[in-house]
Amino acid sequence: MRPKTFGGEGGRIPQICARLSKCDVFADVGCDHGYCAQYMLKNNLCGRAIISDISPKSLSKAQKLLAPFAAEGRVEAICCDGLKGISGADLVLIAGMGGEEIVKILREGYIPPAFVFQPMRNADVLREYLLGSGCAIDEDNIFKDGKFYFIIKGRVRGGTLPYSRAALAFGRDSLKNDLLKDFLAEEIQKTQAYLSSDMSDKNRSQLQDRLAFLKGVHSGEID
Repeated sequence: MRPKTFGGEGGRIPQICARLSKCDVFADVGCDHGYCAQYMLKNNLCGRAIISDISPKSLSKAQKLLAPFAAEGRVEAICCDGLKGISGADLVLIAGMGGEEIVKILREGYIPPAFVFQPMRNADVLREYLLGSGCAIDEDNIFKDGKFYFIIKGRVRGGTLPYSRAALAFGRDSLKNDLLKDFLAEEIQKTQAYLSSDMSDKNRSQLQDRLAFLKGVHSGEID
């Protein structure tokens, strides 16, 4: 059964899987244990899956998990850096990496026809790159599994609606998600704590600007 939670709490992997659509060839870049590829294959949401990782040791874990599907000729394992060596996938997942690292992978490779990205940090950098490249962003949301995560689902072509400053920072759909207020409250608390420590005038000014922005988004004065 496909996960149905899109906003509230839920395991990180089920939350990612809930955004994966049916496709012919699914690719999981930096696949770790291979759970997302297993989900796609078990539920017949893809005809074939490509799993990749830069580490042979990490890739071997996914290969072991997916061995029954590999025996059916439905799994291809590729040890490579990012998207290098991966072709033919119509849906690509990249999860568990920083936004800047995902952008680097896309610049050195290509933006897939359809994608789900789950950046661990610097999600705004990834959003800016995708929007600047003319991508269509279908979902840009937040979820929680112990800590907060952002997730972006979209397509290489089609464009998207203009993003406000708050949407660029925290995700267009996150602004309508009550979880964002909890995330912002945590960020406000952290920023206030940082401001109590010694730092340069420049850094203090930047933190004060960030605090004002966080409070503005939290209160709804900035959208």
